[in-house]
Amino acid sequence: MRHQIRIHYDNSNGFTTPVMWVWVSDGATLEKEIENCGTDNFGVYFDLYYNRSSFNFIFKDGKGENVRWEDNSLNRSFHKHSGNEIWSMGDRHNIYNVRPAAHQGDAKEYYRSISHLIPNRDFYLPTTDVSGMGTPSMLGANILADGSILFGFFHPRAARVYLTGTFNQWQCPGHPNPQEDLFIEMGLYKGIYYKPNLWLARIERPDPGKPVEYKFYVQGGTTEDERFVVDPYTRLYGDDYKFRNAVVVDPTKFMWSDRDWKTPPLKDLILYELNVYGFTDNDPQIPEEIQGTFQGVTHRIKTGYFKELGVTALALMPTSEVPSTGGLGYEPCTFMAVEKDFGTPDEFREMINEAHRHGLAVLIDQVFNHTSNDFNPLWNLIDDGSGEGGFYFNGTTMWGNKVATGKDEVDNMLIDSCKLFIKEYHVDGFRFDATHSFFLNHKILHRLAHEIKDLGFKSDAILIAENLPNEEDLNLDGYNGYAQWSDIFHDKIKALLREGEFEGVPNTVDDLGTAFYFSKDSYAAHTNNVINYCESHDENSVQFEVATGSKHLQDPGIKARKARLGLMATMVALGQPMIYMGQEFGVERERNRIRVPWSKYSPETNRFYNWTRALINLRKRFDTLRLSGYNPIEEGNFNWVAGPWLEENKGKNKRVIGWKANNSNKPGNEMLVMLNFEDHDVPLNVDFGEGRWIKLADIDNVNDLSAGTHENLPDLDNIIVKNRAQQDFVLPPYSGFIYKYEPEPAVIPH
Repeated sequence: MRHQIRIHYDNSNGFTTPVMWVWVSDGATLEKEIENCGTDNFGVYFDLYYNRSSFNFIFKDGKGENVRWEDNSLNRSFHKHSGNEIWSMGDRHNIYNVRPAAHQGDAKEYYRSISHLIPNRDFYLPTTDVSGMGTPSMLGANILADGSILFGFFHPRAARVYLTGTFNQWQCPGHPNPQEDLFIEMGLYKGIYYKPNLWLARIERPDPGKPVEYKFYVQGGTTEDERFVVDPYTRLYGDDYKFRNAVVVDPTKFMWSDRDWKTPPLKDLILYELNVYGFTDNDPQIPEEIQGTFQGVTHRIKTGYFKELGVTALALMPTSEVPSTGGLGYEPCTFMAVEKDFGTPDEFREMINEAHRHGLAVLIDQVFNHTSNDFNPLWNLIDDGSGEGGFYFNGTTMWGNKVATGKDEVDNMLIDSCKLFIKEYHVDGFRFDATHSFFLNHKILHRLAHEIKDLGFKSDAILIAENLPNEEDLNLDGYNGYAQWSDIFHDKIKALLREGEFEGVPNTVDDLGTAFYFSKDSYAAHTNNVINYCESHDENSVQFEVATGSKHLQDPGIKARKARLGLMATMVALGQPMIYMGQEFGVERERNRIRVPWSKYSPETNRFYNWTRALINLRKRFDTLRLSGYNPIEEGNFNWVAGPWLEENKGKNKRVIGWKANNSNKPGNEMLVMLNFEDHDVPLNVDFGEGRWIKLADIDNVNDLSAGTHENLPDLDNIIVKNRAQQDFVLPPYSGFIYKYEPEPAVIPH
């Protein structure tokens, strides 16, 4: 059966004599040149009779082979379901069953027309443009000061886009009973790279007391002729997950009380990684209705749990919307929406506000390397011919679809996400998941640091990268670079503690100094470039890992002692320490376990917890335990007293490490740290210097002296050196010590 079709072509290639070449993929009969039949205000058009359900076509300038052709990437495929009239454009392979909209102007002009309506505080209207052209995108659903709602949507390939939602009875061309008088067609504006790719619409806000849900209806430019799409910039999803509607959120209604809060410097971070769901789930101390939520964490903050423990920053595992319930959170749907299972956006704000009131910084985990495979609004959203998944993707990872980081328009979205959470949620910074250059183009990380810190959006923002194995390019200038989870420290500590190889790292004396001296010999330029940890959501706990070693290591006493040794090593090594929820109790668990059996643990009676709390507060109190700099050895603030590379009586070829540190070269600030990972005594000859050294901590006890006071301790806990600088000292098996120098004998209080 013969069918007739009219194909419109805008002839943006400027062909003098446009000709259409038509063929079929199976190499059969339909292979011909079609001359144009006329012109209209779109361009030229071709009338074609065909007897196939599909065929391919491309345009050229004149008949024959030796003429100018379009690029082969513009080969187009027609299918009968596309209709009897289609439109095509000279800069894309897409075909449309509706005439593509003409652009209505410049997005910068549109921005100027509404700029006086942008709320002043706690509101982010997306304006990131890493192309360097400074085009404000205005993406998402944004409530302006006059109550109107501005909707923005990026799509460089769509023919037409409609806004549809609760405000117009979901009317659009895709409605089963369309009413054209209710349609809201979005205008196309020149945006990124001054090309027509930004769709904008502004409506009067419906009843402010009712939630506003919406979607976009896109004609052409996706892998389907027409489809409903969820706004990638939505701040929230609707309650009915079947429909996955976007929800308009007003970020300005929350009343913040943290205006005087200052994000702490990196050297003062003591990080506590937690999963919002797992942290309070089934905790008998938390009201059941708020367990596993933002409110549950807020409850813990208010009761002083973190203040008592001594940590200074909460490192939240992902808080973005994911399709699953109660999991790790590393399968984001989009990058702006808050996970509904955790609570509302304002409950998230309340948690952060309360954290700041209690002296806690808050970091959120951003997963920019991949997205969910179950539900992903970006998948095939823009059919640019680049391959599976379309514009926003570039291959796969072992976790899912690899996001096309390094592409300006994609990077815009990810940077906008960070800016939104800074402005609207007051977060102090971010931890970026799996950022190794194999998974993530580092261009995004460099641009993000520049956009946020260098340009003053939040100059003190904390940026942390899970970049394993570590890479030097993220150091930037050192002090201002990314703090990387130190693979070197973690793997070496695990090998030492389990007394065997750990993921290719041997249990030898090699690189012991590197691990404790902020990996400077490996990748770091500054102490700010390092986060030390021996436990995280991604790793087995120390006790679990130790038990995978030799048989004698399965002894509960040895496992607990090694858990303390690992935690002490984390707290004293140069760089910033991080612990994982439950580590303060020595919880034994496999990797990726987010529930803690809180009913088994009590801060009041648990000895491991009380030792941990005192140790953390020791680091928090004494600045010398938080040395910061490019090279404290050269700066005169650090010197080794024990190590496997030193002479025989200072730990030669032994798994021991020790150093003196002094942050200000004042005698009263000098401290001594020594650690022994061997299973036997190791005698050392230590250069103490004359005076009294007070033992602040060992593996069993911590003497948390108040700053500026002299507490009399039994002499057996002190080392007093009078007439000689060298002192014999025996490090017991699996031990650690922290001493503080006192220039004068401690005074007995009366």
